[in-house]
Amino acid sequence: AEPETVARGVEAMRAAVKIPVTVKHRIGVDDLRGYENLAHFVRIVSQAGCDRFIVHARIALLKGLSPRENRTVPPLQYELVYRLKEDFPELIIELNGGVRSLPEIRDHLRYVDGVMLGRAAYENPYLFAAVDQHFYGAVHRPPTRREIVEAMIPYVREWREKDLYPNKIFRHMFGLFAFQRGTRQWKRFLSENAHKPGTTEDLLEEAMQPLPDDVLDARPELTPPEETLPS
Repeated sequence: AEPETVARGVEAMRAAVKIPVTVKHRIGVDDLRGYENLAHFVRIVSQAGCDRFIVHARIALLKGLSPRENRTVPPLQYELVYRLKEDFPELIIELNGGVRSLPEIRDHLRYVDGVMLGRAAYENPYLFAAVDQHFYGAVHRPPTRREIVEAMIPYVREWREKDLYPNKIFRHMFGLFAFQRGTRQWKRFLSENAHKPGTTEDLLEEAMQPLPDDVLDARPELTPPEETLPS
């Protein structure tokens, strides 16, 4: 709603730090909607030195919708983000909002420079197991979920020895088996036991026991990348 204020903030941050300053924003807010308002915001803020914008393709309706509803209710308008890239080719434009699969990412990358995943990344982290192969031409095999859990065991041990409570790590692993047989058992076992005093990394081994081997040892299906992306 106040692009000049955002621009001054960008200028102040750029003067204070050496790392890039980026801006993440919606395509509009309340009555400030439509492409012209969106383009005006990006134009003003880019003139302050920001050259990377992460655009959530929903309007923010602060009057009438809760924060939770704002994540899903306003319709996605990807075409407005695509148009930004057309009109501001010198800027890095990344798209965000509602993206949940690697094929969707590839479709969007035909029009924008990058794609950001939010809730999907948290709810289904195994989605990223094949990203290197799909987009960057990596030749190594993606890890299985069993290999990921086994790799996490020494990681949890290392941090537990530094007095980090293991549940702070376990709770972010609930979605590892999303959409797979056994995901309910996995989530329930971790949620019921991870918070108990004396919990160690061995809990991960126990949590895997009831899960089917074909789920634990499956790898993502890979299709040859149409083109690799610059690293």
